[in-house]
Amino acid sequence: MTALRLAGTFLRIGILNELQYRVNLVFSLVQSAIAVGTSLAVLALVFGNTDSLRGWSAGELLVVMGVHVLVGGLIRSVIQPNMQQLMEDIQRGTLDFVLTKPADGQLLVSVRRVQIWQAVDILVGAALVVVAVVRLPATPGVLDVLAFAAALALGAVSIYCFWLLLTTLAFWVTRLDPLVELFEGMYQAGRWPVSVYPGWLRIGFTVLVPLAFAVTVPASALTGRSTGWLLLGSVAFTVALATVTRLAWRHALRRYSGASA
Repeated sequence: MTALRLAGTFLRIGILNELQYRVNLVFSLVQSAIAVGTSLAVLALVFGNTDSLRGWSAGELLVVMGVHVLVGGLIRSVIQPNMQQLMEDIQRGTLDFVLTKPADGQLLVSVRRVQIWQAVDILVGAALVVVAVVRLPATPGVLDVLAFAAALALGAVSIYCFWLLLTTLAFWVTRLDPLVELFEGMYQAGRWPVSVYPGWLRIGFTVLVPLAFAVTVPASALTGRSTGWLLLGSVAFTVALATVTRLAWRHALRRYSGASA
């Protein structure tokens, strides 16, 4: 409960700060509209020449696209701002101001910044998912929706863990900008199911960069393509990744020497 109250406090502060720059909402809407419009055009081009892509229909791929946009909105509104702030604090030696607070350091660096206007993509992605579900031949059942929600939550946690693992490299490496740009480029590959890629890329997008768990698995759950074993695998992977991330965070803190050192 303490963690939820703390996250809620930072969310309110973030909303108040962002409300000072309401014109950013317009830019976010335009950016989201252009990105979604381009993706829909590519999807229409693909299915103008075929009825399915590696067994995925147009409606099912629209679900994948919606989840991709939704998770991308979560990354840009909550995860990425906090991780970039953490990188800056490590480089400037100002992480002391966080670590001396009477709360868990990892929690604080993960929730203290919120860019609320970037959350537009969360709403746009959710709308795309709803439209795609309506177009599916079979309406998802209650269990499918619950499995989708669970898989989406697990995928969000796995992406957060990956970002934090990437960010902890800042304790050893001075500049991480190229790695951040590399991740953003690879994330664009998540707009397609990992099954459409060659075997070596499937492994990379599942284990190294968890796009499969963040995007493909939730979409598979909602379209009836997943199994109980796949969801159990998502749980096991997320728990293992979260454990590794926690250990990596604690180990990285031992390398930190800030302004008060």
